[in-house]
Amino acid sequence: MGELVERVDELDRVLGVVDRAEAERRRWMHRIATTICRDPMRRILVLRRAEQLTRFPGHYDVMVGGAVDVSESYEDAAARELSEELGAGVPVRFMFKFLCRDGVSPVWFGVHEAVITEPLVPDPSEIAWHAWLTELELREVVDRWPFIPGGREALRRYLVFGNGGQPSAGCQPDHFIQGGAEHRVVSVAVRGNQLVQVDDGGRAVDGDDLDAGRRPSPDRSARRPPT
Repeated sequence: MGELVERVDELDRVLGVVDRAEAERRRWMHRIATTICRDPMRRILVLRRAEQLTRFPGHYDVMVGGAVDVSESYEDAAARELSEELGAGVPVRFMFKFLCRDGVSPVWFGVHEAVITEPLVPDPSEIAWHAWLTELELREVVDRWPFIPGGREALRRYLVFGNGGQPSAGCQPDHFIQGGAEHRVVSVAVRGNQLVQVDDGGRAVDGDDLDAGRRPSPDRSARRPPT
């Protein structure tokens, strides 16, 4: 028998222990623990799943996680997966859970939040690419890039739940200095796979150039995901 998980019902009550592959094949509900990561500037981590994965290869996601082991809590599973996939040993905070039927099989997602202040060490067998994006940038690409369905839904719930139903600071117009003058970002456009930000004077500024004038970026490829 392969990976064991707890089969649950529509109220997330345990029905028994089953093989995960069988649960997916028979579309039995089971539990997945995930974490949405932020950095100190409140940007959100976006990752692209490795091509060799059997579930959604090459898709984008904002969740880091995996199946909850038998008798394991959502929180413990989320912390374990965060350490295994990103090498991050940081606390996770439970945010919410929801039943997602749009995917390989119906699953209960337990969604957590973690603030990452240390360098990441992604597991290359799980993660092919990662970058930090603002909420404004994420809203522009979440329906354009191939995100996994559960990740797209989790992000939308998180952006509301995490801000009490109000737009968060990351969605407000940002400011940057360029050419000795202060500019105010008022919109974002997508050109191919590149995010182009437009200031209050109607001028489009390349994302990397914008970061260079505004603040240092730990990942210069953040707005140009490899194809």
